[in-house]
Amino acid sequence: MPQVYFDHASTTPISPVALESYIEQSRLVGNASSLHSYGRLARKRVEESRESLASLIDCHSSEIIFTSSGTEANNLAIKGIFWHRATEDPKRNLILISTFEHHAVLDPALWLGETGQAQIEMIKVSKDGYIDLEQMEEVVKARHEQIALISVMHSNNEVGTIQPIEKIAKLADAYQIPLHSDAVQSLGKVKLSFKGLGLFAMTVSAHKVGGPIGVAALVLRKGVDITPLIHGGGQERDIRSGTINPAGIASFISATASAMRDMESNYQKIFSLRQKLISTIQEQVSDVKLNSPLSGEILPGIANIEFPATESDSLLLLFDAEGIACSTGSACSAGVQEASHVLLAMGRSEVQARGSLRFSLGIGNSESEIEYLEVCIKRVVDRARAAYRG
Repeated sequence: MPQVYFDHASTTPISPVALESYIEQSRLVGNASSLHSYGRLARKRVEESRESLASLIDCHSSEIIFTSSGTEANNLAIKGIFWHRATEDPKRNLILISTFEHHAVLDPALWLGETGQAQIEMIKVSKDGYIDLEQMEEVVKARHEQIALISVMHSNNEVGTIQPIEKIAKLADAYQIPLHSDAVQSLGKVKLSFKGLGLFAMTVSAHKVGGPIGVAALVLRKGVDITPLIHGGGQERDIRSGTINPAGIASFISATASAMRDMESNYQKIFSLRQKLISTIQEQVSDVKLNSPLSGEILPGIANIEFPATESDSLLLLFDAEGIACSTGSACSAGVQEASHVLLAMGRSEVQARGSLRFSLGIGNSESEIEYLEVCIKRVVDRARAAYRG
């Protein structure tokens, strides 16, 4: 049975260059905080990696704070910026986020609200998956003195829409409000410039771009302070303490450099595969509905599709039995029996959301894998519908 991986938005296979870099660096010993020659060499490798990443995403090397995951980086941004701003001025107790943020942004923001530390206002998104700029502008103009920070993802992990971050940044900058963006899904797939976007902070992660799991970064504008989540040895600008991971960081940068070098050709290949996947599914199951736009400001590989009269969990398991891996949405919510908050935010009903799957493609996918999907999909959907209880 073929094994087909259509879940790259969850995590990507580690790329050959990233794996080679990881193995090479792992053979070397030395804590980057130690003063002896081993430590200094480890520090040198880390700082060279930091400079390389800075050049790739158009920021200053001192603006990069390495973390263990995108979730940690998002928590550091949301809580750290909020706490620092609220300490400076207690009336800044409002956080603006979109209604379809990843849980790594949504949950820390809601936690700050639930514990009485912050007010949370959520900006709506359209049925096509783009943030409501008019509502954002209205709220910012009316309540800018209260706003501690704004966080809007660069691209959505479930439907693939790319948000108008530059426009939001100009609005935020006019009122001197920090803007953070979770750009985990965008790195290596579309153009990403920290400076060009005008951001205060940005999150990127290795395992979404062919790097290893367990390393990510928060890009934080130089010259500013935020409140740390982790206290200890004072590494990473005294904002993120903890022993630095030279091998993971080097591998992260190797994967990112490779992806960005081939970004244009990769985009065209993956986008073409996405179009073929969508048309194949539509031909085999005539009543499917697209939750992702067909074209426009989107990532190349994400297609979110509703299969009426099915349960997504049943579909997922039936596809898995055929050797095809896809997703009901964010991997962080896997196994949780609830409708996607992203699709609900886009105006889908709970029934529609619970009958939707995300297929996310990467550079390793091929047309033959979509042809295999064509062979399997009708019987998978028929079985799912036979088990559907409505």
